[in-house]
Amino acid sequence: MGKFVGSILDPFTGASSTRQAANTAAGETAEAARLGAQVSAFRPVGITTRFGSSQFGMGDVGGVPRVTSAGYTVSPELREIQDRLFGFAQGGGLEQVEAAGPFAQRLFNLGSQYIADSPQQAQQRIFNQLEAVRQPSRLQEEQRLASSVFGRGRAGLNIGDIGQPELYSLGRAREEQRAADALAAEQLAREQVGFGTGLFGTGLGLQTQALGPLQSYLGTAQTIEELGQQPFQLGLAVGGAAQPGASAGANLLSAGLTQAAQTRFQGTQAANQANLDFLSSLIAGASRSAGGGKPV
Repeated sequence: MGKFVGSILDPFTGASSTRQAANTAAGETAEAARLGAQVSAFRPVGITTRFGSSQFGMGDVGGVPRVTSAGYTVSPELREIQDRLFGFAQGGGLEQVEAAGPFAQRLFNLGSQYIADSPQQAQQRIFNQLEAVRQPSRLQEEQRLASSVFGRGRAGLNIGDIGQPELYSLGRAREEQRAADALAAEQLAREQVGFGTGLFGTGLGLQTQALGPLQSYLGTAQTIEELGQQPFQLGLAVGGAAQPGASAGANLLSAGLTQAAQTRFQGTQAANQANLDFLSSLIAGASRSAGGGKPV
């Protein structure tokens, strides 16, 4: 019923034209948004330099351009140099590293042996070794002293708190010797730990030295790769530099098209209203004429 009444009244009220104008304005507004999105889409630029070139693939996603692939190609001259460097790295450079490995490991193992004991344990072990070395000569010295003391009839001689003088002197000499050996053992223990630690440092230095050529080859190869990446970075930078202007233009385009659609819609509404007012005046005039020209 509503559609039937509407179909009767539409020619007089202009509702059909208004609906059509509204649909047209909506479509034009959506088109304005789509065009704005297209204009403001990020577009990197493929660039070629002496060192290489960059490539960017564009696709359409929902009507809007998008970057779907990106890459760069190093120039043939630099690629050849890079390939040769990789050959050197896999050859002499890597061989040096592999050859240095066993020697460095031996140094690490030897260093571990030297620092296996704590400083106190090493000092005690060295002191015991010194005492063991001196023991035979001490026994001989005691035998000679005993023969001398008994030969001279001084074996039973005791003086004050020191007892037999020759034995007292021998005991004092041995105590001083033990004290000296303890100091020597402490110094030797420190030197042993230092030597073991030094072996670790030597092993690390050997490995570092062996890695030097390999790292140099790889570093130069990486530098070449970075040179080849320059066109890629430049392409992104150029596209990024154009992005603000494209976005501003897209905003202006979208706003202008949207305003135009609204203006056309408002104009259609105004025309329909004018026609409706004119039709109303005609109906009112006809009513007055039917009533004899007198107001009802």
